[in-house]
Amino acid sequence: MEFGRRRKAIGPSQSEYGHCLQLYGVPPTENISLAEFETFAVERVKLLKTVETLGVSYVKGSEDYYRKLSAEISNLNFPYKLEASAQDDRKQRETGPTECEKRRKDHISHFILRLAYCQTEDLRRWFIQQEMDLFRHRFADLPSRHKTEFLHQNDLRYDTITDKEKEALMEKLVQSTYTLSGAAVVEQDIYKVPFQDALDLVRTRKVFLMAGYAYIAHQDIVTIVLNDFRTRLSKALALTARSLPVVQSDERLQPLLSHLSHAYVGQDYSVQKNVGKISLEQIDPLSLKAFPLCMRQLHGTLRAQHHLRHGGRMQYGLFLKGIGLTLDQALQFWRAEFVKGKVDADKFDKAYAYSIRHMFGKEGKRTDYTPYSCLKVILSNAPSQGDFHGCPFRHSDPDLLKQKLQSYKVSPAGISQILELVKGMHYQLACQKYFELTHNIEDSGFSLNHPNQYFAESQKLLAGGKEVKKEVDSPSSAGQGAPARKPPDTPQSKPGNPVQAVAEMTEDLDSLFQDD
Repeated sequence: MEFGRRRKAIGPSQSEYGHCLQLYGVPPTENISLAEFETFAVERVKLLKTVETLGVSYVKGSEDYYRKLSAEISNLNFPYKLEASAQDDRKQRETGPTECEKRRKDHISHFILRLAYCQTEDLRRWFIQQEMDLFRHRFADLPSRHKTEFLHQNDLRYDTITDKEKEALMEKLVQSTYTLSGAAVVEQDIYKVPFQDALDLVRTRKVFLMAGYAYIAHQDIVTIVLNDFRTRLSKALALTARSLPVVQSDERLQPLLSHLSHAYVGQDYSVQKNVGKISLEQIDPLSLKAFPLCMRQLHGTLRAQHHLRHGGRMQYGLFLKGIGLTLDQALQFWRAEFVKGKVDADKFDKAYAYSIRHMFGKEGKRTDYTPYSCLKVILSNAPSQGDFHGCPFRHSDPDLLKQKLQSYKVSPAGISQILELVKGMHYQLACQKYFELTHNIEDSGFSLNHPNQYFAESQKLLAGGKEVKKEVDSPSSAGQGAPARKPPDTPQSKPGNPVQAVAEMTEDLDSLFQDD
């Protein structure tokens, strides 16, 4: 893939992307802009994260899983249906990307994420699993004829048995394959493949075996194709990892690729949207219901010990800023709490007030810092002894987490569900389950990616779908609600900027204040 000066834009042709599905065997060679490079990458990350979330929240292949994943594929303009006719293509061009443009995006974005996710074994494993689940969904959605075309286009020409062989094996095929009836055996292709290529079906006893061959119904051939896809992708990622130093030498791509694998790609929860929405008196009651577990833990510790170390102050302080605390409110809140402990007002003003003003862009580089996302909380600055920041689902001992959930009156069944998700390392889904249990709902209806998103969704529920009313400014606080310095654009607001912008801002602030 080349990233030099762009050539004259030429739209993709039908011949280039003749099918809505592919095995990604040939890398793209066209020139694209860095803005398009990042946009494609971020949107595929969003899609794969949705695949992961739905795969844990729903039974794969179920109606809800199918409906929600199909909607996300459509919303992000990725292909998964049949080829568009010339008439449909002309109509689509008037309202959005054409089918060929969607296929081009699918092709290029897959290879971009190979660069980002080939760097470690854990990243490769995650990428392969989500790509396989996405492929399975898209392949299953194809009619029989288009599945056959796909197999032929990719030289996956598995042998089919003759009508005479079908008749001879009819009874055994029907008995061994629960999806087949006598009529189905006659009407559809039955593939004969070496049994070692169909171990998943053999393991679950879904195929007829004879003389070292598995006889596979047409609708089950996806299992064989998936095995081939997984093998190819695994090898490709290993080769990509060897070539990565060459790509990383490009100063335009290296920062983006380094942060892309754990970038936050959701809504921006900056203070400008929420300034002045809450009062200091609201924080205690809100912490009991509307705060995610990480922030509830930090708030409880602050109230009990009247102090938080640097990591806790950063995580909780930016969260409070994001839900609407003004700079004056933040200074009043932290000063009042610290003075109750071992810090007098004079020491607070000298040692701590500067860092709070820095969070709001009033000191130092005057950058208006944004609250930490879930990935930032989970992946960076793990808590040590005496710290209370981080993600309780990721950083707490399971027994201590269980005790905490019990103290918060979470049901035994709910605790078991949460601990099962934690065991599977689905920390954000565990937090989402905590949201559902504490708000008494079956389905939260969103994918949790940010502590401030948790708060916003909680407020919508508790207010009957309405946001919390904005606090009326008092005369003494006149001007504190004035628009703050505009923060640098984040990936979700301006695709052309590097994904690492938020991470760089918070890392810069972390480096300034490492006191206790």
